[in-house]
Amino acid sequence: MLNAFIEITPFDMMKYEIDKISGYLRVDRPLRSSAQHPALYGFVPRTYCGERVCRLAPAAKRGDGDPIDICVLSERAITRNEIIIRCRVIGGLQMIDRGEADDKIISVLDGDYMWGNARDITDVPAVLVERLQHYFLTYKLVPGQRSQARITSIYGRTHAFKVVRAAMEDYDAKFA
Repeated sequence: MLNAFIEITPFDMMKYEIDKISGYLRVDRPLRSSAQHPALYGFVPRTYCGERVCRLAPAAKRGDGDPIDICVLSERAITRNEIIIRCRVIGGLQMIDRGEADDKIISVLDGDYMWGNARDITDVPAVLVERLQHYFLTYKLVPGQRSQARITSIYGRTHAFKVVRAAMEDYDAKFA
């Protein structure tokens, strides 16, 4: 189990991010398309996507320099952001964006009545994983420009734990 800080809910049509200097949530940009995020989205506190995370993504040249991203599946609608959610990691998407490792960890809300028994990415419907992939491959698209993001693999719980541990070690190396 770990904590996720939620920046964006499936009901948000804006991209929010934590401002690294002030610590407050800020508007990053309006979403360009009508696609809504298929899950709660945020980051794992005290993680950093640096050289250790990059080593787990052979196609990446470097880490993206942000905390590790996380999606949290929940049966019940959670409409608030800026909250901490206890969740269980079940897998992830290895995404490379402009040459940077930008993994998306997938988790389930602790105690969730629908998703609470999921232990691995194979325990959730494939269509949900497809929706997550589609969202991350399209949410930054600008008409007339080619996407710079690609998903190189979908991985299960074991590899997801390696990515989270590497991000925690990157955080300790950079900030401790």
